[in-house]
Amino acid sequence: MTVQPTSRPRPVAIPAALTVKELGDLLTVTPVEVIKRLMTNGVMASMNQTIDYDTAAIVAVDLGFDPTEEAVAEVAAAAPIVEEEEAPDDPATLKPRPPVVTVLGHVDHGKTSLLDSIRHAKVAAGEAGGITQHIGAYQVELGGKVITFIDTPGHAAFTAMRARGAQVTDIAILVVAADDGVMPQTIEAINHVRAAGVPIIVAINKIDLPGANPDRVKQQLTEHNVVVEDYGGDVITVPVSATKKLGIDDLLENVNLVAEVAELKANPDRPALGVVVEAELDSSRGPVATVLVKNGTLRQGDAIVVGEISGKVKAMFNDRGERIREAGPAAPAVVMGLEQVPEAGDRVRVVADEREARQIVDARRRGREAEEQTAHAHVNLDTLFNEISAGKLKELIIILKADVRGSSEAVKGALERLSTAEVKLKVIHAATGPVSDSDVMLAEASNGIIIAFNTKTDPSARKRADATGVEIRTYSIIYQVIEDIEKALAGMYEPVYNQVIDGHAEVRQVFKSSKLGNIAGSFVLDGTLRRGSNVRVLRGKEEIAKTRCEGLKRFQDDVREVQTGYECGVVLSNFDKFVEGDVIEFFHEERAN
Repeated sequence: MTVQPTSRPRPVAIPAALTVKELGDLLTVTPVEVIKRLMTNGVMASMNQTIDYDTAAIVAVDLGFDPTEEAVAEVAAAAPIVEEEEAPDDPATLKPRPPVVTVLGHVDHGKTSLLDSIRHAKVAAGEAGGITQHIGAYQVELGGKVITFIDTPGHAAFTAMRARGAQVTDIAILVVAADDGVMPQTIEAINHVRAAGVPIIVAINKIDLPGANPDRVKQQLTEHNVVVEDYGGDVITVPVSATKKLGIDDLLENVNLVAEVAELKANPDRPALGVVVEAELDSSRGPVATVLVKNGTLRQGDAIVVGEISGKVKAMFNDRGERIREAGPAAPAVVMGLEQVPEAGDRVRVVADEREARQIVDARRRGREAEEQTAHAHVNLDTLFNEISAGKLKELIIILKADVRGSSEAVKGALERLSTAEVKLKVIHAATGPVSDSDVMLAEASNGIIIAFNTKTDPSARKRADATGVEIRTYSIIYQVIEDIEKALAGMYEPVYNQVIDGHAEVRQVFKSSKLGNIAGSFVLDGTLRRGSNVRVLRGKEEIAKTRCEGLKRFQDDVREVQTGYECGVVLSNFDKFVEGDVIEFFHEERAN
């Protein structure tokens, strides 16, 4: 079926993203017609493939419509949950809630032992069965006051949840071994917690060991801007021994003290909003998720949306494995009834019914697919000046990795002196060693850039940075770092590109074509020739042309690429004055780090 354009185009509102089939339904044509129109415009897509508004609009115009992008209000159901959380509750509805605590620290400093001591000393009190399962979160009670603990694998998981918009922690307990002192992972954990803006309580562990030196730990913490109360600061320190169960009550009392100052409150009477702490596929129960309720009350039978997954709460269990019918603010609950296994950090929202849940999930999926077709919006040196000019950026966050500590301190000091009235430069993490996944997650969560000075980037970190749009800049000379940042702040930064040679072909014979002009019959000497690549034509040692490859032919067929050792015909844009013996060099440009 073909619709002929009319003199007066019909208006049509098109979403930011939709499938080819949905576009056909919207324009009252078959999906095949839409696919044909897309192919005419150089887009290959299947019936169930998602396309963005711009692509859909081209088809709509071809079919005689006047397209406009569907207003945001029409897909408001897809709005992220964080917007709902920001909607203030009536102060009269707010009631005190338990604090949510995360324990972080260097490996082998006793984080797990401390959590186990707290769990067994306080959770099992009065409970015949004690703990029956590990669910990644549990509650303890001291003096009638409840505290919720989140058991994360470490600061990387803590930051990964932040990067997904799930700021679940109210207080962080930093565990430092009294005999070992501040170590690299301790410093990393401090910086991650500082970036989250969460108050810290330091648990100085292993005080029962002969080599314990709490004063040395306090001194080392001060060197990393964690000023403890003994030194005139506001950070509480508590000496503990996880193995001997010493100081546990004192630690929990201080958690309650910090929580009282924070005046943590929530509205238990609204539909629940929460976060997935961990999830798995249980062989007998299906997808199971541990949910921490942040606001409202989660009840059995509620229809829920978790990221891009919908479901209905069929059953809930508390941290002791007991079946419960509801979970209030700051309470963890194991939830059954989701269609799939969600990811840690996915946000949970209760909606009116399962139909609305499916609509929201569908809209979120479309929105994500549309976003994936556009560039990531993370700050980088190219866009820095525009962001500042538009008033979107008041603070440039930098994560700095260097080869040695001296270099790290020198670069950090030089960068922080570049702050201006419009934008403040802030190095939130400076350390030695290669750029790691953890660094990229921190940059992603804080919308910062990473500067690697005389150090490498782990392959997995590079892959993650490419996927999330985090910029990693590599330097070996301090003044180049300063120069690039200064230029970016002034709007004068121009990225440097390196030319990467893809291959060479020698012209062996010249063919004439009435349509294409002269075609270079060539033999591929090395590499791979690709249609659309940049090329330069070399005659002897002289470059006689620099242009683009318009086409490659193998016999009568057009091809995308030709490998080493094969013959082909080469057609160039705006150049056909080939001579036998010319060398055609194919290359592309990559941005230099």
